[in-house]
Amino acid sequence: MNIGRGNIPGWGMRNGVVTALIAFLLIGCGYHMEGGRGTFAPDVRTVFVDVFKNNTSEANADSIFRTAFNDEIVKNGHFKIASGPGEADAIFRGTVLSMQSSTLAYQTTNLSAENRITVVLRLSFEERASGKVLWEQETYTATGDYRVTAVGATEFSRREALTKMAKDAAERTYRLMLSDF
Repeated sequence: MNIGRGNIPGWGMRNGVVTALIAFLLIGCGYHMEGGRGTFAPDVRTVFVDVFKNNTSEANADSIFRTAFNDEIVKNGHFKIASGPGEADAIFRGTVLSMQSSTLAYQTTNLSAENRITVVLRLSFEERASGKVLWEQETYTATGDYRVTAVGATEFSRREALTKMAKDAAERTYRLMLSDF
């Protein structure tokens, strides 16, 4: 006597019910393929990334973050970049509110071996014509770590950490914005 799944009464029907239940759960929980525009700002086609304000003493922090956010919008292709605010449907604005460095690890000589930069940003996405705020984050915090070595190399590592942090912040913010969080 062959006792396999094919011979158990109702097994084929159970398989069908389980498959249908899984499909229903995936559709019902909002699972969808990435890449669509979604419902966030359906009338916005072009965006201008305004010059970021810099409330810190870190030279060029505003440029680093503005470049990262501009690049993220270009990379994702949901919106086109406008050459000026007058040609844009919406304007993305940012302010670097604060930047602090703290030591993460010490060398045996009690000198810093690794540091962390913490940056706080204020970000907004506004409809140009009406000034209506479509998305806003009052205090977005980002961090980046870097090794402390020789003087010139440490500054290079710090700048690299800041640039990577800006790219990561832009990517995360873009995802939050489009998912309407």
